Amino acid sequence: MAVPNDIAHWRAQIFAKLLLVVFLLGTATAIPSILLAASEGMWSIVVIDIIALLWLAGIWRLRRLPYTLRVVNFLMVAFVVGIGLLLKVGPVSQIYLMAIPVLAALLLGLRPALWTLGVAGLAVMVVGFEQNSQLHIEGMPDYGFLKAAIITLNFMFMTAVLTLSCAVLLQHLARSFNELQDHQHELSALNAELRLTSAAVSRLNDMVLIAQVDPDGAGGEAGQHIIFVNEAFERRTGYRRGEVLGRSLRLLQGPDTEAAVLEHIQRAMARSEAVRAELLNYTKAGEPYWVETELVPFADEGGVNTHWVAVERDITERKKSQDDIHRLAFFDVLTGLPNRRLLMDRIDKLLASSERGATYSAVMFIDLDRFKTINDARGHAIGDALLRNAAARLSQLMRKADTVARIGGDEFVVLLGHLAHELHSATLAASTVAEKIRAAIGQDFEIEGQTYNSTASIGVTMLPQGGQSAQDLLREADTAMYRAKAEGRNGIAFYETAMQAEVERRLSMERDLAAALAAGSLQMHVQAQVDRSGRAVGGELLMRWPLADGAMVPPAVFIPVAEESGLIVELGAWALRQACEAVLQLQRAGLAMPLSVNVSPTQFRQADFVEVVQRTLADTGAPASMLVLEVTEGLLIDKMDQTIDRMHQLAALGLRFSIDDFGTGYSSLAYLKKMPLYELKIDRSFIMDTPEDANSRALVQSILAMAGHLGLRVVAEGVETQAQADFLVAHACNCMQGYLYARPMPLAALIERLQGKTAVAAA
Repeated sequence: MAVPNDIAHWRAQIFAKLLLVVFLLGTATAIPSILLAASEGMWSIVVIDIIALLWLAGIWRLRRLPYTLRVVNFLMVAFVVGIGLLLKVGPVSQIYLMAIPVLAALLLGLRPALWTLGVAGLAVMVVGFEQNSQLHIEGMPDYGFLKAAIITLNFMFMTAVLTLSCAVLLQHLARSFNELQDHQHELSALNAELRLTSAAVSRLNDMVLIAQVDPDGAGGEAGQHIIFVNEAFERRTGYRRGEVLGRSLRLLQGPDTEAAVLEHIQRAMARSEAVRAELLNYTKAGEPYWVETELVPFADEGGVNTHWVAVERDITERKKSQDDIHRLAFFDVLTGLPNRRLLMDRIDKLLASSERGATYSAVMFIDLDRFKTINDARGHAIGDALLRNAAARLSQLMRKADTVARIGGDEFVVLLGHLAHELHSATLAASTVAEKIRAAIGQDFEIEGQTYNSTASIGVTMLPQGGQSAQDLLREADTAMYRAKAEGRNGIAFYETAMQAEVERRLSMERDLAAALAAGSLQMHVQAQVDRSGRAVGGELLMRWPLADGAMVPPAVFIPVAEESGLIVELGAWALRQACEAVLQLQRAGLAMPLSVNVSPTQFRQADFVEVVQRTLADTGAPASMLVLEVTEGLLIDKMDQTIDRMHQLAALGLRFSIDDFGTGYSSLAYLKKMPLYELKIDRSFIMDTPEDANSRALVQSILAMAGHLGLRVVAEGVETQAQADFLVAHACNCMQGYLYARPMPLAALIERLQGKTAVAAA
């Protein structure tokens, strides 16, 4: 502990000052005493005074000596002077001896003081015995020893009182010093802790505010004023400390701060309860930012709330991340519209509210016609801009209570809530809105200085109609939309139960077709192609799907299903292999002739189509020159250069190409010069009215003439009458195909007929 050192230091200072005072006063009194004693011949007094002064001077000069040794020497000087005076002057000199224990208590402590007290008392008894015993004391027997003892005891008593008083006083003073030192240590520790706390609070990343409660305030936010803010508060809010001191905590609130949260905080503060909340605050510049705030009351010893401590953490980035996650989860990134997930939730709510309110609502499924064409031709940037423009137009048409959502690609869904209490009126209202949507989407889109046009196919279903779910409604509207698209696009179709039956039938057919393909139930029939003399010079392979009951599913029914489902690629690969094997069978039968097989646009556009053809030819060993690939004009609409390049690759293998249904599709004839074509097939729709219809007759003649100039073989399909055959022969048609000559039949039957040289006739 530092207290003893402090007491020792204090005693050393007292001793230094006392020594100086005694030396100066001693010198001032000793010189006259020496002169007087010398004039009277009292040389012993002179010697004592001189020795005492020299001794004191030595003690004062030798400061390097230990403190205790110097004090002992000082006391010895006083003792020697006192003994000398006691011998020469008499009992009055006992006062010098009385000072020695008191000075010992002051300078050395209680125990040395008691020792010096005993020595002083013994000196008074022994040295002063003769003089004290001669004193006359009234009422006391004239015994010398008794008188000396009484005087010595009185001396001891008074000296002890003074000595003990001084010693006890010093002990209390030391104890006070000790307690004061402890308090100083505690206070220093508290001050250090307070400084550290203040420094830490000032430099926290969290914002800290302390508000003092006004004595006459209401207890809430209005009844307090700010008395402290830390540096983090100044950095985040832009306010300087001097600008906010004395102001209310409401200083940071703004127009979008939630009233419900403020009321929650106000109620808690009115009850003097700690409260935590997420709050939107505003900086000095008006910038909004989110904080997670915790308000804690601080009460005095009487339990009265005197202050509020607010600790605020900036959670703006966390809120932004939460908002971003919410947008990603429930909104479309491109258009900002609700996505499928949020749409399904709103459909569920619309179903519930429509049933409760006994009102009818509508779900619309909107598909942009020709979007894929624009997107592929102009790129995704233009496609995305078109989608954003379409979304904006849809949103502008809707009421605030309605919902416009994008659920993928170019598909949008609109929810029209609570249209009417009667189904008929609600249907009319939905029809009106749908027509507005169709008209709005049909207007030209201006994108990057270019004009683009798209239309909308819209399917509508009404709700509630009992037992419907969100998935059901979306499926019904989607089904109606496909009906509108199938009827020519840019139209509106309301869902009917029969539509669902058609969809289910198509799904069943898709499933059964896949099973038939896997089980090998499909067949390839051949329809012979004949020259002008009726001799078979080729054939077309046609796919057949027999059922278990002996009936056949027409190709016009199951081929579109295969196209939509993607099965057409697998079907096409199977048909190509069947064509290769059929060519080989004809060769083995001695009836080598070319066979045509249809290739769908989807199959042709497969990236590995050329490799698939090469692999099939290699696996079967069929001669490529005996195969004719029939493609439709629809293949030429998209990516013409890529299509022509692929046709040249296949032609290099020895394959030949035929344009099927020529004249019914792509109108441009420029491709005829670029493609490695072998033949054209005149569609049966032109043949069936020939030669009676003048227009059909003119079209057929034009095609035959053009093909002749281009050196292309021509096959006329659908020849069913002799008049049609005669007309075609008369106009130099190379080849004819139709029921007049042969129906499609299994390859074995055709081989048998040709080997028997049986005339080909209509069945």
